[in-house]
Amino acid sequence: MKQCPNCSGNLADFVALCPYCGAAVAVAQAPGFTGQPEWNGPPQNSGKALASLICGAVFFFWPFSALAAVILGHLALSDISRSAGRLTGRGMAIGGLVTGYIGVSTVSILIIAAIAIPNILRSKMAANEASAVGSLRTYNTALVSYATECPSQGYPASLTFLGPSAAGADKCVRADLVEALMGSEMPVKNGYRFYYAAESYDASGHVVKYALAADPVTPGTTGMRHFFTDESGVIRFSRRGGADAHSEPLQ
Repeated sequence: MKQCPNCSGNLADFVALCPYCGAAVAVAQAPGFTGQPEWNGPPQNSGKALASLICGAVFFFWPFSALAAVILGHLALSDISRSAGRLTGRGMAIGGLVTGYIGVSTVSILIIAAIAIPNILRSKMAANEASAVGSLRTYNTALVSYATECPSQGYPASLTFLGPSAAGADKCVRADLVEALMGSEMPVKNGYRFYYAAESYDASGHVVKYALAADPVTPGTTGMRHFFTDESGVIRFSRRGGADAHSEPLQ
């Protein structure tokens, strides 16, 4: 308890204004008070704030400095707020934080991209390879059908003989066995280019053997494996350059 110096009324220690006479009363400081007194000397720049700004600035040359900029920026702001005016550099700390967070976001995006892009590319190549194998099976079926329908010629001289035909056209010139794209001279489909050649003729001039290859347009990007098939119907593949009749058969 304490007394009002004006009217001598009894007051609690925490009362700052006497309720009896309205006089201002000093509040006693609590024992053990550890508050920071105001700094009376010249202010000093925060070294952590400056370091944060520098780390944020060099992010473009050393990407992982962005994380240091963020950590130092937060530490600097904390020190400045507790320094009671002794430390300055809030602007530098905020600048370091901004550039640091931009850097951390950029690095995160780059890391995610570095992980995701190869996986996407591999998935795309696998899909292209599956499409190429499916096209080779379609071609083998169409080529056998053509040889059956046109026994006077055997297998066609070109893939164009398999394409769509106009009404009334000779079936052995345009057999309408595959879609227009696959019935072109050297078709490109889903990242693969197809090459067809009549390999062997009998005594009557009928084509009795053929070779059909499917190679990635851009090896390593549109596909990894090269494929080959012939009149046997077996599809073969190679990872080292073009496939042929001696390459490993596809399981």
